[in-house]
Amino acid sequence: MKDLLLITPPFTQLNTPYPATAYIKGFLNTKNISSYQIDLGLDVILALFSKNGIRKIFETEVNLQEISENSQRIYALREEYLKTIDQVIPFLQGKTPTLARQICSMNFLPEASRFNQLDDMDFAFGNMGLQDKAKHLATLYLEDISDYIIENIDADFGFSRYAERLGKSANSFDELYSKLSGDQTFIDHFTLQILKDKLELIQPKLVCFSVPFPGNLYAGFRCAQFIREHHPHIKTAMGGGFPNTELREVKDKRVFEFFDFITLDDGEVPLELLCKNVLNPSEDEAEFKRTFLIENQEVTYKNNSKKHDYKQADIGTPDYTDLKLDQYISVIEIANPMHSLWSDGRWNKLTMAHGCYWGKCTFCDISLDYIRIYEPISAKILVDRMEELIQTTGETGFHFVDEAAPPALMREVALEILRRNLVVTWWTNIRFEKSFTRDLCYLLKLSGCVAVSGGLEVASDRLLQLIDKGVSVEQVARVTRNFTEAGIMVHAYLMYGYPTQTVQETVDSLEMVRQMFEMGILQSGFWHQFAMTAHSPVGINPEKFGVTPVTEEILFANNDIDFKDKTGIDHSKFSFGLKKSLFNYMHGINFEFPLQQWFDFKIPRTTVHPDYIHDCLLDDAQFTFKGNSKLVFLTKNVIAENRVKNKKKYSGAYTLLTFHLKTNIVKIDLEQDKAEWLMGVLEENSIENPKKLTAQQLKNQFEENFEDFELFWFSKPMQQLKDNGVILSL
Repeated sequence: MKDLLLITPPFTQLNTPYPATAYIKGFLNTKNISSYQIDLGLDVILALFSKNGIRKIFETEVNLQEISENSQRIYALREEYLKTIDQVIPFLQGKTPTLARQICSMNFLPEASRFNQLDDMDFAFGNMGLQDKAKHLATLYLEDISDYIIENIDADFGFSRYAERLGKSANSFDELYSKLSGDQTFIDHFTLQILKDKLELIQPKLVCFSVPFPGNLYAGFRCAQFIREHHPHIKTAMGGGFPNTELREVKDKRVFEFFDFITLDDGEVPLELLCKNVLNPSEDEAEFKRTFLIENQEVTYKNNSKKHDYKQADIGTPDYTDLKLDQYISVIEIANPMHSLWSDGRWNKLTMAHGCYWGKCTFCDISLDYIRIYEPISAKILVDRMEELIQTTGETGFHFVDEAAPPALMREVALEILRRNLVVTWWTNIRFEKSFTRDLCYLLKLSGCVAVSGGLEVASDRLLQLIDKGVSVEQVARVTRNFTEAGIMVHAYLMYGYPTQTVQETVDSLEMVRQMFEMGILQSGFWHQFAMTAHSPVGINPEKFGVTPVTEEILFANNDIDFKDKTGIDHSKFSFGLKKSLFNYMHGINFEFPLQQWFDFKIPRTTVHPDYIHDCLLDDAQFTFKGNSKLVFLTKNVIAENRVKNKKKYSGAYTLLTFHLKTNIVKIDLEQDKAEWLMGVLEENSIENPKKLTAQQLKNQFEENFEDFELFWFSKPMQQLKDNGVILSL
């Protein structure tokens, strides 16, 4: 029995929990409020994709004469699906890795239309490992079953979303309300049976739904409806990404036939006050923080509490207790290396900083608190939380879910990880800041960073300036080169159709992207068409950006806004060609194709010089001295040998310093006194020393004993140490 039940409705990810309820549970722990959390999406998927669930799918009546040939084949092979499903799911959960050989034999899984793409698999995946190939085949198998469900049983089904169209840009509640007034769907029966069992077990007083996306909305409402009908004494609340962005202007009273409360933005204080009002009601006027409810028969927004939001350092460590961490499913859907990070393997989710330190991009919801209020967490607290999560979950993989992780904080987190000798794997979202030097990228790699994603958006300097991105194409090229050379995978978010974007700029943007992939400084990317949102600078001042919004009365959701661009260009026609070209570039082929080949309509020639990106990477100021840069000395494994040279041109004593690095050996010769001085510096300023020496301080120390620091600092032996990461300048 718990006071609160925290629910993520179907569906988000299959491979790892969406972190919102874990964040909230961690906070509630600090307030001694008892709670239980469930990922209802995972529970439904596991119930559906089981022998019993598959049997129910095939027991649902269909007219074999009217269904597609693909569905007829799946139905004909139903016994094979029943036979194999309870082997495939444990394999995708990582419990039976030996099944990979059976799956890869190509005579184990029943195959329908999804397997037609196997002709391209060697091209797409190359010589992928046995386990990954088997995961991909098992994913196709599940997608075949999904296709059957969508065609014949429940058209709204999707692995990572359900009835998404009902939540997208739904200015009116009518369509969703009509759906909720109708019969329960096939998937609803699974969802509500699991919910019923959990309610009887937990007996909560308040059920809180975290609804991050439009694809969770319908299921959240259906569950709240069930609670209202069968457990009217239980209060229900909704928070999360969807209401935070879409329901800020909700006016339709019918919404509150399902939910008692809708909270906005950071959920800690609103939920703490809801708990107080529901669990310990008093006769005094109830206090609320950023909460919609029904008062005097009207939808009312209550924000009458003076209680401030909590600092990020005080909200506790995310708590994944109750979630079935060993039952999540790793899938490999498409040949995109970054997308595989999203869907393959389980990640602990953490946040380095609340909000965005840049907060200027004109397409972004920068007027909302989740972006606008920037608050970093100290590196020590972050790594403390990482260690705590490793202890409680057994997982050492971390996805920092920042809007844009701050480079300075990433540096401090990396140093803290190295100081504690932690072995972790992590990735995050960034801005392509010039702060990401070769040395910083190398440090991040040493600490366990394997990938970064960032917005290149429209690869055009005019449009990047209009977006107020704060970067140029040249800068992005250098930063992606630095990450790539450090061994960190780079994924670029790419945009087309930004207001006032011309056809020429779209073509030139594609050429920039082509050159970056050809130079090997991008490994992954994804094109998406610009969408105007109500809370972005473009949405707030559309006339400034040359667009005319198509406005409707807002009674329910308000985020995506239809608009007309003054250019009159139909940008959607570029979608297929941009994505097809990118698929080829990600696999390192067809760079020589003229851009026209990707499109079935006439496009202008690019105006970008064919060596533009190549030339961007040439200008590198290796021999500039920056006195305020912090120095990090990364090795203790040094052997010093005093020797004597006897040559015609030079003879005398010197010291051979041998640095044993993980993968190679670096040897340098220095004069004995300078070698002795350098050894002292390395000893005093090891990675364990939290106080970092600046380049100017090092210069001052050197010049107390010797002359001409620059000659020493930029000498060939010291350059060798810097090139091999023994000395990093941050």
